[in-house]
Amino acid sequence: MTYEFRDKTLDSLFILTDHIQRDDFVVSETDAKRLIQFNWNRNPTPVSLLADGIELVLQPDQITTFTYHHKITYPQEGAPIAGLFFNRDFYCIADHDAEIGCNGILFFGTQDLPLIKLDEVHQGKLDLLWQVMIDEFGHADKVQGEMLQMLLKRFIILCTRLAKEQLISQAVDNQQLDIIRKFNVLVDLHFRTLKQVKDYAALLHRSPKTLSNLFARYGDKSPQQHIQERIVLEAKRLFFYTDKQIQEVGFELGFEEPAYFSRFFKKATGHSPNSYRDQMAIRTISQ
Repeated sequence: MTYEFRDKTLDSLFILTDHIQRDDFVVSETDAKRLIQFNWNRNPTPVSLLADGIELVLQPDQITTFTYHHKITYPQEGAPIAGLFFNRDFYCIADHDAEIGCNGILFFGTQDLPLIKLDEVHQGKLDLLWQVMIDEFGHADKVQGEMLQMLLKRFIILCTRLAKEQLISQAVDNQQLDIIRKFNVLVDLHFRTLKQVKDYAALLHRSPKTLSNLFARYGDKSPQQHIQERIVLEAKRLFFYTDKQIQEVGFELGFEEPAYFSRFFKKATGHSPNSYRDQMAIRTISQ
């Protein structure tokens, strides 16, 4: 089943579905460009999907998140994937805590997707919460939207706690983690125009060395690697989902010289833009 709450006055939208791949689950192109989502494999077997043209396998009782920056393709065959979809007007219209907001830990950026494994206890908690949400969709009264917001917030809090336990290094405190989170959000916003660590350090009122040391303590890639990989990810998306020429892609990503963009892409991926596009075309045909 698919359940939808929409408030046209606030332009807010919240959707719950137990089968994203089902033919009758359709999200308009306008809505898709604004939706943040949870994908949840509630099956006893793994399920796969394509995230920005790359296969992602969700194990049983595993959850991941996507933002409106991602392009997701679901296979028509296979076990159903459950989903929660909402836009910022539904959840982020309120001043939620940064850690559980739309730029929070679960929506850190677009490069490293969080894969959250549910233990038996949390599986039971989220299953119960799921059923309460379904029940609430049956109450079309004045407080329905507020109730659904509260339930979604509870869902996000539980998943955030698990993500912090499973995915985040204990070598950094909450304040330092918040700096890393903000850095990733800023890179998502500005990677086309700002390509140096010093640019983001200035926005965060920190020195480039402070950022580099913080990422090293976190055990993560360097800030410069994050910036470069974000540019490469967007290039891959454009090569996979559009017919734009190499020079057009390079220009869109802030490279004035096509040759410089091609060298940058090949150094980062090991493939020229033409070679990468050819490989993705072959892969698409074979699927």
